[in-house]
Amino acid sequence: MKHVKLKSISLKRHPTLNERWVQDIIAADPLILGIGDVILKDKERRQAGAGRLDLLLQDNDGHGRYEVEIQLGNVDEQHIIRTIEYWDLERKKYPMYDHTAVIVAEDITSRFLNVISLFNGHIPIMALKLSAIETENGVGLHFTKVLDTVKLGFVDEDETTNEQVDRSYWETQRGTKTTVKLTDDILEMTKSFAPTADLSYNKHYIGFWVDGRALNFAIMRPQRSAVRLEIGLPRTTETDSLIENTDLDFLDYDARWKKYRLKLTKKDLDTNRELILELMKTAYDLRA
Repeated sequence: MKHVKLKSISLKRHPTLNERWVQDIIAADPLILGIGDVILKDKERRQAGAGRLDLLLQDNDGHGRYEVEIQLGNVDEQHIIRTIEYWDLERKKYPMYDHTAVIVAEDITSRFLNVISLFNGHIPIMALKLSAIETENGVGLHFTKVLDTVKLGFVDEDETTNEQVDRSYWETQRGTKTTVKLTDDILEMTKSFAPTADLSYNKHYIGFWVDGRALNFAIMRPQRSAVRLEIGLPRTTETDSLIENTDLDFLDYDARWKKYRLKLTKKDLDTNRELILELMKTAYDLRA
């Protein structure tokens, strides 16, 4: 097969193509950015006292939003500040979403990449390098993620530094002896595919230890009348249908942490034992 040499061009110096053109291309097909299954929510979104946000994208499932700022040529201080400012305004106005700042530029130098990295983990921020390729049929755009968001080690993560508590903490302060007993029943189910599994009592959740290490393919949060079971699985229409065709109390799907969240009573566990076991085993197989 013949090799075709690609010709990269600078949009900053292009006589006709400009930032608005790039903005329109992304708006027409947001998937081109490669940051996930996103749709266009708004373009040139007015920010009170702060100009206009180039693009506001949203996860197709509605949980996450992305404040996207585009700059041709080199990224600079003003671009970084503007992107973070728009992100901050949006998250304060719409706190029910998970917000991510996205910087798009043709050239992101190591100096500015280091600066952006300092924010990461505290401000969820992505940096995408924009490349324009000229062909005989037109100009194509390619985006490379040079900096991804860093998730801090929140309570759902497999860390040994989580504050440890004992069983009585959950029985008296968070749940009841009855609901904590449900976690024993779930543990017994787990032992059918992970014989060495045991419960790990943390301040914010009850997780699992398998073979002497934390393996939180699922976590449990006993409450006063039920247990919230969160199973770590990628969302699929098949799994959605399996759950929706039962009488389980399906709370929601947490897109950020990729977990199905169910509210279980003793009756729910007994009635839907096979499905719950299947979901947990699948989650375990993905993590083990």
